[in-house]
Amino acid sequence: MTEETPGFDEQQQPDVPSGAPSEDAEPQAAAPSPEEEAAPAGDTEQNAALVAQLDQARTALNERTADLQRLQAEFQNYRRRVERDRAAVKETAVANLLTELLPVLDDVGRAREHGELVGGFKSVAESLETTVAKLGLQQFGKEGEPFDPTIHEALMHSYAPDVTETTCVAILQPGYRIGERTIRPARVAVAEPQPGAQTAPPAEEGSEAQADGENKESGGPEEG
Repeated sequence: MTEETPGFDEQQQPDVPSGAPSEDAEPQAAAPSPEEEAAPAGDTEQNAALVAQLDQARTALNERTADLQRLQAEFQNYRRRVERDRAAVKETAVANLLTELLPVLDDVGRAREHGELVGGFKSVAESLETTVAKLGLQQFGKEGEPFDPTIHEALMHSYAPDVTETTCVAILQPGYRIGERTIRPARVAVAEPQPGAQTAPPAEEGSEAQADGENKESGGPEEG
């Protein structure tokens, strides 16, 4: 009697432990590792470090900007100071040059007063006066103007009944200025009011009071 060989589909399946997962079961999610749990905390620290670096960069930028603005302001002040000093030096040099020419201008003025400014000398004198005028030289001092001790130098003094204040009655030597700077005061003769001219009105009042007293003594009409 022969034994029957079981077929392919009747082969015995291997035993599977009851606790083992089947092939058809879905795989379970793996538990996160310690490195993966620490990842969010690491990103936060990195972001905080980047923010701190950004704040430092902004602070440094603000400081450099303030330094640049301060340097620019100092440079502007320096340039204005240099320009002002240059203008002052130029004005001083021009004033010194013109001061040396004042005696020549005085000679020209005296020659004009005496009628001696003629011919070629007249042309040279006029050219000189035009040149110094272009450099800013101005002549001042006229008869009849009030005496000002800041621009006038009194060389002669007298009294006159027709003046009400100290007045320049003669210009002995004209003054010169450059802009607001006086390089030589005008030398003048001045006249003051008569000392008794100011006491005249009180004398008149006194005479009127004396006349009223005489009327009362003479039995004149009295005020009702």
